[in-house]
Amino acid sequence: MAYQSEAVLEQNLLKSLIRNGYESVNINSEEDLKNNFRKQISEFNKDKLKGEPLTDKEFQIIMNRIEGKGVFESAKILRDKLEIERENGERLFLTIMDTQKWCKNLFQVTNQITVRGKYENRYDVTILINGLPLVQIELKRRGLDMKEAFKQICRYKSHSYTYTSLFRYIQIFVVSNGVDTKYFANSDGSLNYKYTFFWTDKENNRITNLKDFSRTFLEKCHISKMIARYMVLKETDKQLLVLRPYQVYAVEEIVKRALETNNNGYIWHTTGSGKTLTSFKASQILSSEEGIDKVFFLVDRQDLDHQTEKEFNDFQPGSVDRTDSTDNLVEQIKDIMNPIIVTTIQKMSNAIKNPKYKDIMEPYKNKKVIFIIDECHRSQFGKMHTIIKKHFENSQYFGFTGTPRLPENKSEDDRTTADLFDKCLHHYLIKDAIHDGNVLGFLVTYIKTLDSKLDEIAPEKVQAINTEEVWKADDRIDLVARHIIDYHDQRARSKGYNAIFATDGTKSLVKYYDKFKELDHDFKIASIFTYEPNPDLSEGKVHPRDSLERMIKDYNEMFNTNYSTDNYDAYRADVDKKVRETKIDILLVVDMFLTGFDSKKLNTLYVDKNLRYHNLLQAYSRTNRLDSDKKPYGNIVCFRNLKEATDEALKIFSETDDIDSVLAKSFDEYLEQFKKLVDKLLSIAPRPETIDSIKSEEEQKEFVITFRDLTKTLVKMENFDEFEFTEEKIGMDIQDYQDYKSKYLLIKENHDKNRIEKVSILDDIDFALEIMHRDKINVDYIMNLIRKIDLENEEKRKEDINYIIKELDRADSIELRNKVELIKEFLDKVVPKLSSEDSIDKAFTEFEIERKEKMIKEFAIENRLSEEQVERLIQEYEFSGIINREELSDILTEAKYSILENVNKSQELETFIREVSEEYK
Repeated sequence: MAYQSEAVLEQNLLKSLIRNGYESVNINSEEDLKNNFRKQISEFNKDKLKGEPLTDKEFQIIMNRIEGKGVFESAKILRDKLEIERENGERLFLTIMDTQKWCKNLFQVTNQITVRGKYENRYDVTILINGLPLVQIELKRRGLDMKEAFKQICRYKSHSYTYTSLFRYIQIFVVSNGVDTKYFANSDGSLNYKYTFFWTDKENNRITNLKDFSRTFLEKCHISKMIARYMVLKETDKQLLVLRPYQVYAVEEIVKRALETNNNGYIWHTTGSGKTLTSFKASQILSSEEGIDKVFFLVDRQDLDHQTEKEFNDFQPGSVDRTDSTDNLVEQIKDIMNPIIVTTIQKMSNAIKNPKYKDIMEPYKNKKVIFIIDECHRSQFGKMHTIIKKHFENSQYFGFTGTPRLPENKSEDDRTTADLFDKCLHHYLIKDAIHDGNVLGFLVTYIKTLDSKLDEIAPEKVQAINTEEVWKADDRIDLVARHIIDYHDQRARSKGYNAIFATDGTKSLVKYYDKFKELDHDFKIASIFTYEPNPDLSEGKVHPRDSLERMIKDYNEMFNTNYSTDNYDAYRADVDKKVRETKIDILLVVDMFLTGFDSKKLNTLYVDKNLRYHNLLQAYSRTNRLDSDKKPYGNIVCFRNLKEATDEALKIFSETDDIDSVLAKSFDEYLEQFKKLVDKLLSIAPRPETIDSIKSEEEQKEFVITFRDLTKTLVKMENFDEFEFTEEKIGMDIQDYQDYKSKYLLIKENHDKNRIEKVSILDDIDFALEIMHRDKINVDYIMNLIRKIDLENEEKRKEDINYIIKELDRADSIELRNKVELIKEFLDKVVPKLSSEDSIDKAFTEFEIERKEKMIKEFAIENRLSEEQVERLIQEYEFSGIINREELSDILTEAKYSILENVNKSQELETFIREVSEEYK
């Protein structure tokens, strides 16, 4: 069969695990499971039991201790010692699982355990460690969505896992359809498919095929290590968390470097990728290692907000001290039972410099101390690094950043992140995070507010005209503010989300704030910024503090609060809270809240300042935290031409010239945009021939711009499976489009040749980032073309088939080249017989199965072999990538080939197995 059945998939997985060292055990019921657990726990603790097996009474004591608990409590028991008193009075501490030497645990695998709960259920494949079911694998046959396996696990949790105690010890679930495989942590509550993960290699390449997954993730030592080391028990929510692959690799690299060298290093993980969990796990592991006396997690004062405090205290209660008192930090340092301390760079610097703390700080000069630095691209750490390094002479430093300082964006003192932290130990870039669905991509819109000619000037010359007269002109401020008010409700999805407005300084911010107060709207707009104590107040300038004070007064009236600049920190904390709760619609800032601030409900960033490199990406990344389907991307609205700076930043911090994966939006959004453009186009020219009567250059230009934007959107839509070029699906059919295109090309050519444009500052034109259209000629691409074949019109059908054959001849993937003849035969023999009522996918699958079976049958007959035996060898190779040469030799011997013939036939059969597997993969 082209699609392996679930049973074949299950058997192949079992063979793979057994081949890799798992003991096969036959367990049919929960009673069998308990009996097996008794044997295994006794075997694993045989040294402590001193050859005396557990008695029935003693085993019942163990079961009483471990039964009847929830998933979270069971997970804690699993990682702890189990104290029992033997019948002879001896006290024993039994180990349920060795979490330090994880390879020494006992590994078994079984399948089809039957459990009777509310209903009877049979579980596919179960991995047992020391007799406990810790990993449950549910399979669906190839061709089915693996989400079906996820739903099945959810059903098991409802129907039977709740009725059996030992299955509450499951730590990790795995779901697979053979082609795609994901893992996720167990939970007492409901499971969420969003928290299922693909495993990858260190370079973030996905390992999706079940055979490869079984050799890597399910390898005995690795799965045991994942459970022992790379899961987190979150006490506050009573929740189990399992690390994602990039988090595991980052922690591994830090631990390895800390224990094997005295060198520093840094982790480049994009913003929004779970950096706090990664850094906590690294801190936790290092703090438990012999020879490491303290682990300090250092953050900048401005980043130690409520969110950071909550996240770290979730993992390590009491580890964060948010007070400004250095005394509190020093007390934590004195406490030898407090191995992890979260504090600010500033407080650590004060503790070192202040003589009153010398007696406490001095002993640590020569001790092994690890510093983990949050947001290590900040120049602030560079300034204080010397002070800290000079005091802690035997220290190591590991930095975390989403946007490192590279040669292109060196710090003010001309240093890169590598200059301070040496080697980049692991990277997980924004393109990886978007691909994995951990953060959103960006939709960047450019609003023109100046004469178009200014955008044609080279970037370095633009700086020369960035004067206050241009950017801070009253008319321009009014234009921008009105645009925001007009469109903000749409962008915020009727106040479900909110925005930050980044301005280029306090003067601009104040002008915008006052303009918003003039305009008619119902948005709650607030502001926050820092100010110099003694600014230039010549020529009647207002002190920025006075401006902020009146803004805070408005804030107090809006929210019934009582803040001022005298309690600025409290005001900042309240603004932070209200932005997260979407009680503030638009927050005006200069630099604050553009780094380190994470809120799922923030979906828009308005930008009226020049940003580059890490500052640009950090600011954009405030908007791309996951929320619901209503938030398909981070919405960036630029009132300056930042396209080149945006492209440059995304290329640098994605280490690629292809920014398509970062700048994207959903099909529905493109469709909505496209339909609006169609309506606009029809209002300009109801029919293509109407364009011939348009004489005005401005009207012609409007048509050209509208059709150009429509085409850009169309190109992006074509990349989606949902795309169909029909009026019913997208509002325009292909013939009308081609007719408009002919008129567009003619008018645009004349327009470009003769035009003299005068664009007013009041023109409000959106410019979307261009995404180049690239067709990768692979199997998916060809199959999409086949699906679109016109099965009604014979002439059009022939035209479509000829086009596909030409595309096949320029195939650029090995996988497709292996299928070329198969697809051509399908186009020649099957497609002409299909009608519009037939499913092309179904027809192709049936053709593929029939052709594969025919090939196997013909080969078997021609070579005097059993058809079933040849098919079994092919299935084994398809699953594991291994040809069982011993079985192959037995088959040929059984067919009574001579020794010489056996060698030749063996090579023929191996070649046939590989060719068939590749062609029908």
